[in-house]
Amino acid sequence: MDKLVMSKSDEIIMKLVHYFVTEENYTPVIVKGVKDEIWLENTEAFYKIVRINANYIHNVEQLNYDLFKVNNICKQIKRKTLTWKMRVVNILLDLNEDIEVKDTKNIQTIVIRNISDVKKSSKLAAIFPEIKNNPLNDEKGLDLFIDVTNGINEKTDKKNKDYEEVFKPKKIVVTNVLIGINIACFVLTYLLFYASYGNISLYDMFALDATLVKNGEIYRLITGTFLHAGPIYFPMHLVFNMYSLKIVGSQLENFLGKAKFLVIYFASALMGSLLSCVLTRELSIGASGAVFGLIGSLAYFGYHYRVYFGSVLKTQIIPLIIFNLLLGFCLSGIDNFAHIGGLIGGVLATMGLGLKNKSQVLERVNGVIVYVLLVIFLGFMIVAH
Repeated sequence: MDKLVMSKSDEIIMKLVHYFVTEENYTPVIVKGVKDEIWLENTEAFYKIVRINANYIHNVEQLNYDLFKVNNICKQIKRKTLTWKMRVVNILLDLNEDIEVKDTKNIQTIVIRNISDVKKSSKLAAIFPEIKNNPLNDEKGLDLFIDVTNGINEKTDKKNKDYEEVFKPKKIVVTNVLIGINIACFVLTYLLFYASYGNISLYDMFALDATLVKNGEIYRLITGTFLHAGPIYFPMHLVFNMYSLKIVGSQLENFLGKAKFLVIYFASALMGSLLSCVLTRELSIGASGAVFGLIGSLAYFGYHYRVYFGSVLKTQIIPLIIFNLLLGFCLSGIDNFAHIGGLIGGVLATMGLGLKNKSQVLERVNGVIVYVLLVIFLGFMIVAH
C-alpha cells in the first residue's frame, strides 16, 4: 500500500488540479458525458474555466471537434451561471506533435506533455504568473495523492465555512426597526392631522418636494421615504412597501450583515429621491425607492453567488424587478423614477461596500466613485433646474 503506480498524465493532472484549486481558487465542475477530462471553474477570475484533457488527439479534425465540444459545454455553463463572457484555458496533455495549435475566440489552448512544460510554457505563465514559483508537489505516487487530496480538502473546507458564515440564519433586527419606524410615522401622520383639525401635516413638513429641496430642505430626500399615503383604515401603500421590505430586507440583512444593510437602505433611498426630483419634480412619498434598492442589492449578491443562487436570480429576482418597473410605467400615481434610482443606488452601494470573499478592491473603489459622482450630478441637476 506504500506504493502507488501513477501514469504520467495522471501525475500532471493531479499537480495541476492541486495548484488551480489551492492557489487560484478554482472549483471542480461536474460535466456529464466527458471522459479523461477535468473541468475547473472560478467565476471571479479573468479565465473562468480551466479544462484539462488527457485524451489523445491525433489529427486536426479531432482537435477541431474537441474545440467545438469545449464551446458547447461552455455555453451550458454560461447559461447556468449567468456569465456573459467565458474565457477558457484549454490544457491538452496528449496532442500529436505534428499538429499546430491555434487559439480560438475566448479559448486559449496550451499543450503540456510533461511536468517541466508547466514552468516552461510562456502562455501558461502569462495567464498564471505564480505557477512558475509553485513547486507543484515534488512528491510522487502515494505521497502525491495524499498531499493533493489533503490540500483540496482543506481548501474545500475553508470555502464551505466561508459560505456557511454568509448563509447561516442570523437574528434580523434592522429590517424590523425600519418597518417599525415606517409604521410609527404613518400612525403619527394621521394622529397629528386629526388631533390638530388638519393644521399639522407631516406631508407638508417632510414629503419629497423638488422645489423645497432646491431651496435647502435637503432632509426631505430621506424623510419623504418614511411617509406613506392613504387613510388609516386603508393603508395599502404602507402594507405593500412593508411587506416587500420584510421579505427582501430580511434576506439581505442576513447575507450582508446589519451595518452594510443599513447603509444600502439609506443609499438607495437617497438615490431614488434624487432621481425623482430631477425627472418628476412632483410631491413624492414612500419607501419603495429604498425597497427597490434592496432588490437591486439582492440581485447583485445573487449574481456573485450565482452557483448557489442562480435559479432564484433567474426565476424570481430579475422577473420581480422587470414586472414592478413595467407596472410602475403602466399605472398612474407611482413614482417609477424613484424605483429606478433606488435600484441603481442599491447596486452601486453594494458594489462599493463589497461582498465577503467575492469583491476585489478595484471593484469596490469603482462602486464608491460612481455612486458619489452620480449623487453630485443629480444634486447639480436639481439646483440647476
